[in-house]
Amino acid sequence: MKNILRLLLLFLVFFTSCQPDKPRRAEVLFIGAGNEKSSNQATWLGVELFKSGINLTYSDTLSSLDLEYLDKFDGVVLLVNQQELSADKEQALKKFLEKGKGVVALNSSANSFKNSEWFTDLVQGGFDDLGDGEVTVSIADAKNMLDSSVNNIKVNNEKYAFKSKTSNHNVIGTADVNGEKQNYIWYSEEGNGRFLYQALGKNDETWKNLHFLKVLSSGIWWSLGEKVRRLVDELAVPHVSIYPDSIADFTARYDVPRVQDPLTPEESMKLIQTPLDFELKLFASEPNITNPMAMSWDERGRLWVIEAVDYPNNFEKIKGKGNDRIVICEDTDGDGVADKFTEFAKGLNIATSLTFANDGVIVSMAPDFVFLKDTDGDDVADQEEVIMTGWSKGDTHAGPSNLQYGFDNKIWGVTGYAGYNGVINGEKHIFSQGLYRLNSDGSDFEYLATTGNNTWGLGMSEDNNVFISTANNTHSAFYSMPEKYLQRRVENIPGVNPINAIQKIDNHYEVHALTPNLRQVDVVGGFTSAAGHHMYTARDFPQSYWNSVAFVNEPTVRLIHNAIIEKDGAGFKEKDGWNLLASSDEWFGPVHSEVGPDGAVWVLDWYNFIIQHNVFVPAQAPSEKVLPFKDQVGGPGNAFESDLRDKKHGRVYRVVYKNAKHNESFKLSKDNPKELIKALNSKNKFWRTHAQRLLVERKKADVKQDLIKIINNKSVDEIGLNAPAIHAIWTLKGLGLLTDEEVNDALLTALSHPSAGVRKAAVQVLDLNAKSFDKIAKSKIFEDKNLNTRLAAFVKIADSAPFAEISTVLKAAINDPANAQDKWLSPALFAAIQTNHSHMSNSTDQVSNNTYEKQINQALGEEIYTLGRKNRVQFSPNVRDKDIIIETEVLRRDQDPYKGLIIGQGDAKDGFALYMQGNKLFWEVFNDGQKYSISSSDGIGNAFKVNASITEKDGLSLYVNNRLVGQMKEVKPFKKPLKSYLRSGEDLDESVALTKYDHGSEFIGNISEIKVKLQLNGGHVHDHMHMASAVEVNQNEAPAEVIVIKAIKDIMQYDKRSITVKAGKQITLIMENPDGMPHNLVIIKPGTTEIVGKAADEMLQASSAAEKDYIPEVSEVLFHTKLVNPGQSYTLKFQAPKEKGEYPFICTFPGHWRGMNGIMRVVD
Repeated sequence: MKNILRLLLLFLVFFTSCQPDKPRRAEVLFIGAGNEKSSNQATWLGVELFKSGINLTYSDTLSSLDLEYLDKFDGVVLLVNQQELSADKEQALKKFLEKGKGVVALNSSANSFKNSEWFTDLVQGGFDDLGDGEVTVSIADAKNMLDSSVNNIKVNNEKYAFKSKTSNHNVIGTADVNGEKQNYIWYSEEGNGRFLYQALGKNDETWKNLHFLKVLSSGIWWSLGEKVRRLVDELAVPHVSIYPDSIADFTARYDVPRVQDPLTPEESMKLIQTPLDFELKLFASEPNITNPMAMSWDERGRLWVIEAVDYPNNFEKIKGKGNDRIVICEDTDGDGVADKFTEFAKGLNIATSLTFANDGVIVSMAPDFVFLKDTDGDDVADQEEVIMTGWSKGDTHAGPSNLQYGFDNKIWGVTGYAGYNGVINGEKHIFSQGLYRLNSDGSDFEYLATTGNNTWGLGMSEDNNVFISTANNTHSAFYSMPEKYLQRRVENIPGVNPINAIQKIDNHYEVHALTPNLRQVDVVGGFTSAAGHHMYTARDFPQSYWNSVAFVNEPTVRLIHNAIIEKDGAGFKEKDGWNLLASSDEWFGPVHSEVGPDGAVWVLDWYNFIIQHNVFVPAQAPSEKVLPFKDQVGGPGNAFESDLRDKKHGRVYRVVYKNAKHNESFKLSKDNPKELIKALNSKNKFWRTHAQRLLVERKKADVKQDLIKIINNKSVDEIGLNAPAIHAIWTLKGLGLLTDEEVNDALLTALSHPSAGVRKAAVQVLDLNAKSFDKIAKSKIFEDKNLNTRLAAFVKIADSAPFAEISTVLKAAINDPANAQDKWLSPALFAAIQTNHSHMSNSTDQVSNNTYEKQINQALGEEIYTLGRKNRVQFSPNVRDKDIIIETEVLRRDQDPYKGLIIGQGDAKDGFALYMQGNKLFWEVFNDGQKYSISSSDGIGNAFKVNASITEKDGLSLYVNNRLVGQMKEVKPFKKPLKSYLRSGEDLDESVALTKYDHGSEFIGNISEIKVKLQLNGGHVHDHMHMASAVEVNQNEAPAEVIVIKAIKDIMQYDKRSITVKAGKQITLIMENPDGMPHNLVIIKPGTTEIVGKAADEMLQASSAAEKDYIPEVSEVLFHTKLVNPGQSYTLKFQAPKEKGEYPFICTFPGHWRGMNGIMRVVD
């Protein structure tokens, strides 16, 4: 019997080996180890190769020189620098070459691997770089191996002298270098393989040389051999490029001559590169699916797709309804292709995402969130309920999206700059772009944190870390804690950069596209329409993907990026993992990619030639460089209208790992708790999340023991996770069982679980108070070795009510250098200390030798908020039992009468307001509906300084120019927090306004900045006269000239193209940003726009560019604002240059400086 099996196995091997190879694309590995520019250069080569049928895979490490891995490729391109070749890697590369594959070595590779005699001989012993100068490489190719249309290559600064003057190789390219002939291109046949060396490739300019690219690509083709060429020819790769074949600089803009014709899914798939060992499978396409915007799967594993055919313009309702719909797509015969399509809901309008809850779906569809439910089992919605409203529809690509069920049993989502303005459960909410969560019935809404620009990406890791992508130059960001905990900070900690609640973590600017012309409007060559950030959270892909790779869609450049997420202290950083998919089909438009029930990554392809949304202007991006027409008609949704916006196509793909061993299937139902518990142990977060949700929605405690059993399982997987235990903990939280003694004991035990993610979940759900403190503290969770878990513990303290016992933990944490030196732990610890300040006073008030503790003490004593002319503090400060002191300077604008709100907080029942009306200054406080008011006399001046306060000692006081206007000592500080926002320059709508304004609440006048200082009124005694003297006006001092410059909304220009100032005069420049993108204003030396602009472009390659507000560190920069986020303002004070001239001002946010600029004229 054994002999029969052996014979059968041998027959199968022989039969398989005799099968003809299928037509396919060629596969080339580009290794750029030690060469910092190689990633970009590989991208440019990839564009050239891809159109001819070659896929290029990039690696920056020599670990790729593994024979098993190399065997997946047809050829290798080496652009390495100062590297050594170990014996095993030399053997792997040598065997790869000799068995019939190709190796092409470029430029500095000749000076690498010097420890390898074999390789050194191949590259003539290396070269000496002879410096700058022009060189011409003459091609003498008798065998026509290289592109016959190229006779020579002229380049600069590529002059080399090779150390070996004789060679057994075949020389086909030479150059005259300083009067001596040098070999520049040669080849040899090694065993059955082919080796080629080309000396060029040091400079970016060379890589943008058409002749260089043609010679290199033809040389690579030669190295691959005739068999590979035949397989590629048999594939019949479509040639659909609309651009001339003369393009070589893939970083420049080019005219778009026409619209590329759309392709069938089968033909389009030939132009989509997938990673090695993966394959792309079509699940659905037109006419069954068109314009797919978002997707999700129900607990049965069925795909639900939102078709957004109304996007972006169509607000018209046909017969009272929109044209969007939700379609359920099913594969009923198991062939991997959808064959049943059920219209669950129709008549929708600009629907953007959906998630499952309460036997239905919640749909984000501005202005509403809508709950849709099928009550009779026919898969058609027959119940509709608006669970919240107030989302703006002013810009349809900047509204709410990415609704997801979170670990905490809440619905999470993001929104772009269109934002929200409405009332939720009786409370007013206003916010722009950012992150939020809510209960599935719309209650308990919480705005968590602000993003830096338009936002359409959200993802959660298996251990409950939250990541976000924003459209413009922040394709990966980490949400660490609620933003309210970061409004006060410990400043100037050595070596620690301040973070935002949603912190940019990506470490590269560039995308790796396959199209020769990047038809982007801004952030050209980078991420300008990043959407989605779903992690790989199953186990069917290779382990390197598990809980580590996020998929970021970039439809403007036709790709899905692999964002590799790595630990960075308590937080994370992103590493460039190139692409999951990339295409040269200019209709391919991935907008959503996510792990499905089968462990594959599913992809929605919008499939549209036009991705761009807003109207853009030539100064920003010449229309003909983006689209084949110039006229852009603005339409609804703040998007240009065009008949070329396609409404007929759409595809759904699955990216499948060929060696996957998917063996899970579940039939989930609330009526089958055993199956739900089984699914909670799934290897796929998709099934675990549905199981958790259904268990919570059952509202039954009969699964308590099963959940405890999962938590008590101390095993971890290959990457140190026990994901089922994390879900079990949050399921118990959702079932309200935390007070159960057995559950509580299990959670306390879980604080010492081997998996850091389980420890983190346990501390997040446990009640932290004086009663539970000892048991929790014994676990040492507040000094956990995993800093991400420790971060969660500190945030838990900040979230919990203060209690005295916690002070010992906080004091110990202050003395741990790891907490001070970690950019996430430090602010979280300070937030915890703020919450428990009253219990920390005895320990922190003592003199300390700990520098970090001194900085904390100083920060605790200084609660100062600085607002611009028109700002809103998103998370209003707590004024309870605190003195409030306000300082500002007011200047008249264009002789207009003053009016409107200067600053205020709260509402007309409980709040305060400093405002102008009838040319009078009013300082008013409202306490339990009682109004207290002080006002100035008429005839207030063109410039004055204000000090308004309410203190325990002096009550309500108003000073103007150091003169007491009025005082009401009977008025005392507030005894409770104020609800509505601290805001300046304009009040909220009438329902929550602080007072009634005669002619609107918008302030008319100029304010450089407003400082609001809060201090506990039981502590430092405020000295009014000291404060007054600080704002005393020097009558002999010439007042500064005030200039207001605004960004024009959606146009990417300043509202003033020129300003005039007098030489040497003090200038106060107020930069206001009502746009949806960040902007800055940089004043530079005359005639240096190109220099500074180029420096701004170059700094984008550094991950620190955003931390520096995109201000290049060059001497040509004179003055600059910070990066001003949407809806914010910034005051810049400077002395005008003493020399007359025209001083440009520009915005250096990525891609803006060429169009967003102006001139400051300095005159006598």
